[in-house]
Amino acid sequence: MKILLIGYGKMGQAIAALAAERGHEIAGIVDRSASQLAPADITDFTPATADVAIEFTHPDSAFANVTACLRQGLPVVCGSTGWLHHFEEAQTLTQELQGSLFYASNYSVGVNLFFHFNEYLAAKMHLFGGYDVAVREIHHTQKIDQPSGTALTTAEGIMRHFPTKTRWRNGPAETAAELAIFSERTGDMVGTHVVTYSSAVDTLELKHEAHSREGFALGALLAAEWLPGRVGVFGMKELLDL
Repeated sequence: MKILLIGYGKMGQAIAALAAERGHEIAGIVDRSASQLAPADITDFTPATADVAIEFTHPDSAFANVTACLRQGLPVVCGSTGWLHHFEEAQTLTQELQGSLFYASNYSVGVNLFFHFNEYLAAKMHLFGGYDVAVREIHHTQKIDQPSGTALTTAEGIMRHFPTKTRWRNGPAETAAELAIFSERTGDMVGTHVVTYSSAVDTLELKHEAHSREGFALGALLAAEWLPGRVGVFGMKELLDL
């Protein structure tokens, strides 16, 4: 499979290394900030030269990159977060062009099982009085968006099943209806997410801690291997049949 990499930061480099191990070819790399690379543009690529694009860049550029891939007829796997105010537009364009878009806030198989059990736990915990719930996320200092996309997906999963929480706040909750999300940026932390249910008598936690970026890279490659030939907008629930 020929893969167009859009973004060559830590995730892009991890994907490139793992792609080679899995027998794939990097058709090109689009990253204007990487001076060691020959300049390339998404419009240089078509389905004749790339089977799929994998996009991990910046909230400010992700939507434009996804749009360019769709217009070029390239199935695109997007892992950038912080751009979901444009997601409905991306869905509409995908439908109009009969294209293929795969989006996940986190590509780790373990994290997506965490999402699954997070919703199950929320559905059970709201049946019992006396518990409050909060989300904590810890990432490396270079991560720009706060809260993380994974934390927001976690919060949305809680709010779907815990009816007393109707909105989230990045910081301490100011009302009982708010779900607090605490964001920390420290060192080179790959990513830790914790959901805590607290009462006067006990505390229950659901936690996922990533030890390396390889799990995210593998998930993105699994999505890239799965996506070509499909039409529509997909995510990890479809890939993992959750």
